[in-house]
Amino acid sequence: MNIEYTQRIEKIEAELKRWLPEASANSQILRGWAQTVFPNAGKEISADEMEALLAPGRDILSRGGKRWRPLLMTLVCESLGGAGAALPFSPLVEFCHNASLIHDDIEDNSDQRRGKPSIHVIYGVDSAINCGSFLYFLSLSCIDNLENGEKKNRIYSLWADCMRSLHFGQAIDIRWHREISLVPSPDDYYFMSEMKTGSLSRFAAGIGAYAADASPETAREFGNAAEKLGIGFQILDDVKNLTTGNPGKKRGDDIIEGKKSYPVLLYLQKYPEKSRKVFYCFHQAKMNGISAPEAEDLIHALSETGVLAEAEEKGRSLTNEAREVFTSSGSVDKNAAGLLGGLIDMII
Repeated sequence: MNIEYTQRIEKIEAELKRWLPEASANSQILRGWAQTVFPNAGKEISADEMEALLAPGRDILSRGGKRWRPLLMTLVCESLGGAGAALPFSPLVEFCHNASLIHDDIEDNSDQRRGKPSIHVIYGVDSAINCGSFLYFLSLSCIDNLENGEKKNRIYSLWADCMRSLHFGQAIDIRWHREISLVPSPDDYYFMSEMKTGSLSRFAAGIGAYAADASPETAREFGNAAEKLGIGFQILDDVKNLTTGNPGKKRGDDIIEGKKSYPVLLYLQKYPEKSRKVFYCFHQAKMNGISAPEAEDLIHALSETGVLAEAEEKGRSLTNEAREVFTSSGSVDKNAAGLLGGLIDMII
């Protein structure tokens, strides 16, 4: 990876670790964190109490992840002339993303995340739910002390809109895999992904714009582009799951979950008479695991009919639209704008 990206990611990681201190950190750091996050606590919070709250979140953050959302936020800010002003807001984006992963794995009954057992498998469902919820709210601590009231209100508003959208999108997705016979359209998928995945990308770009003191119109323009990037990334992620497999997950495990991904919905739109076959393959894969021959049969059908290629083309088209905005729209820092384009290439 280009050193210009790694240098920024190192700074992002430092911000994330600052808000998730180790229990072994010196007492002054722990005390300062507790006083900032819990200013009205009636007693001194012990290291063990902090560990019970923070260990699951620190675990999932330590497993890596692309960090492309806070990196996108940082580069948008730089491209608009804000230098490193967005860096302190890194937890707003990355904590919320990882919180959604913790909850998503519980809701999908997924046993792995990033190559290790899911957080709820290790720490229990109760601790995982609690820590995931806490990460959403902990992320707000990094804007509580903003002196610029207008900027603070704008970022709070972005956060609230993102949280509502993310959970609405997840509700739609849950309904789809609960109601087995329900067949949404590709347009329905686009809306669900706009809410569930695109909202975090929009949020990241919006924070970057406001951190650079850009206008609401500019924040909206960059947010719209980032939303397309998020949806395009999700579609490409769906394709990868059914071809090479996603890092840390098993190839085709979307079929085990009965996920109505973009390629599957394209297939059902083109061949509605195949719906019974698709649902049969879902059922067999859920019963017998990814080694069930029906899972491979479905992947083969999606590939043979050109649906996977069509889905990949759609995902790349959306990411290219985002690139056009990021690299040419009102950029002050051309180097940062170029890095935004390169970031998109890395994501896909």
